[in-house]
Amino acid sequence: MIKATEGTMYRVAKSILHSEEGVADAIQDTILKSYSSITSLREPRFFKTWIIRILINRCHQMLTSDRRFVPLGDWIESVEEAVSYESVELQDVLNRLKVDHRVIVTLYYLEDIPINDIAEMLQIPAGTVKSRLSAARKQLVILLRSEGEGRISYDFH
Repeated sequence: MIKATEGTMYRVAKSILHSEEGVADAIQDTILKSYSSITSLREPRFFKTWIIRILINRCHQMLTSDRRFVPLGDWIESVEEAVSYESVELQDVLNRLKVDHRVIVTLYYLEDIPINDIAEMLQIPAGTVKSRLSAARKQLVILLRSEGEGRISYDFH
């Protein structure tokens, strides 16, 4: 089950921490924590929501306990991963959003996770997810327009 969530875990951790080392540490800590507390998972079908919640908590702990995980804007990916110029530019723009908005945009648009599931993962009301998503979309439109007069075409609506 962990293998099936690896990509999502990476993208969520990356959207919060930005550091490859921090992302790797957060994922490793999350996997260890999930093994030790698997008995607290009541419904196996909610595994993804449960483990992402653990990951988000771990990322926030890392941000508050160790300032070397401050976002650096380093979007260079591994050599194996081919990244287009537009996706790097989009990631740079996403990096300018507040962490709360960036996580929601990542989960909703990049991971295709429904609003109610995001609300459960983040332990906030669905209405809050919707309002943060709306605010993030507005901010993204402004940022994308200022970045290059529409070089990136992505519909955030």
